[in-house]
Amino acid sequence: MKRPTMADVARRAGVTKGAVSFALNGKPGVSEGTRQRILAIAEELGWKPNSAARALSDGRAGAYGLVVDRPARTLGIEPFFMQLISGIQVELSGRGVSLLFTLAEDTAAQIAVYRDWWASRRVDGVFLVDVAVDDARIAALEELRLPALVVGHPVGTGSLPAVWNDDAQAVRAALAHLAALGHRSVARISGPGALWHTRIRATAFEEATRELGMRLTTLEADYTGEQGAAATREVLTRDPRPTAVLYDNDVMAVSGLSAARHMGLAVPGDVSMVAWDDSALCELVEPGLTAVNRDIVDYGARAARQLRELVEGRTIGHFQVTGPKLVKRGSTGPAS
Repeated sequence: MKRPTMADVARRAGVTKGAVSFALNGKPGVSEGTRQRILAIAEELGWKPNSAARALSDGRAGAYGLVVDRPARTLGIEPFFMQLISGIQVELSGRGVSLLFTLAEDTAAQIAVYRDWWASRRVDGVFLVDVAVDDARIAALEELRLPALVVGHPVGTGSLPAVWNDDAQAVRAALAHLAALGHRSVARISGPGALWHTRIRATAFEEATRELGMRLTTLEADYTGEQGAAATREVLTRDPRPTAVLYDNDVMAVSGLSAARHMGLAVPGDVSMVAWDDSALCELVEPGLTAVNRDIVDYGARAARQLRELVEGRTIGHFQVTGPKLVKRGSTGPAS
């Protein structure tokens, strides 16, 4: 079908295109009765503003961008990003703003996407996730002057504002819970060490285990179930074997639980387990996984509101969301 135009609206309403433009853009020049009649006809015809024309007229694309450097198969099963995107969409959709989402294989590819989006006026701003140490994207976005908001801790973000939560607080809560159950030897299956949030958690783990008199073993993985299971098997064959394992995401924790069972170990009888970022996955397994719970949907919505403020020209600072809490389930018990 032919897309309805302003001329179609004008013809149906019996007015000029100029009058339609005034009415649809909320400008003076037509009576309130005529404005309401034009708006009703536009809705009936299914008329929507042309995003390219709008970008030329007011400089706004009506879209925000998100580029992620993660394997598609990982994104398909990891609840964090789905919940984050849901929160962003809830906030944006109510304001007629779209989310432009794509995958890129490395940092250079991501920067190329930012340059293309900004030059072609396809986005008004972007969300930045998984900030790495010495992340080249920060300088590139600063140079482009493309409004950008970091979803993560402010460390290493240059002049870019961030929406973040206190990972160190969550680490302390999880370890205090295990210490109270008598655990003194714990292992952590971490995400990629090049990411800032992985390093921040690492520092918190080292400090908290030292304060609690615990021994800490850390193995690095990539958030996938395959590497989570492999790291679990490796750490649970060590002598002495840790009595508790903490995972940097829920997918690795679920696979780790399965790996422990295949090794003939009982959870939590032989080893306790804690997952980062509570999700439905943590509740569906048996036993349910004790997990760090954050309201990721609200996290995404807050990030969208902060980016909107930035796009509209306001100066914003870093914003810390409500702290995480530990949800205790059957996967943690007294040290064996």
